[in-house]
Amino acid sequence: MDKILNILKENSNLSYSEIAVMINEPEDYVEKQIKQYEQDGIIRGYRAVIDYDKVKDAGATAFIELKVTPKKDTGFDEIAKQVMAFEEVENVYLMAGSFDLMVRVNGENVTEIAMFVAKRLSTLDGVLATNTHFQLRTYKESGIIIFDEEDQEDKRSIIL
Repeated sequence: MDKILNILKENSNLSYSEIAVMINEPEDYVEKQIKQYEQDGIIRGYRAVIDYDKVKDAGATAFIELKVTPKKDTGFDEIAKQVMAFEEVENVYLMAGSFDLMVRVNGENVTEIAMFVAKRLSTLDGVLATNTHFQLRTYKESGIIIFDEEDQEDKRSIIL
């Protein structure tokens, strides 16, 4: 993979000049390359990695396995487009294995996500079954370690 892409993958907050120094290239070259990657759709966006355990009222996240019936002409693409259109849906992946689509959903709480699955997601034409897994803690996100044992207080009870 390209050096610039590798650097941006690790830290997209770096300036053109910082990246230029890292790869020993002129700043205008780096700027031109990044803008070309954006224009070509290679770079699709930038985001912050957030430790939601430290955010008050961060909400809930669930991973939902979907078994679906693919359409004759469009395969899984049509149902994936319908799933992507929901505001609650953050990610959709086509999978190999015992289910077809993996969907990551965010909501204000577990009940809200459960109602979304029951009333909106599972009722789509072609959805055969759902299996919902609620996220309890994040240990690593986008290659960044989130859970740091030094920051955690031991809250387990001691039974004598």
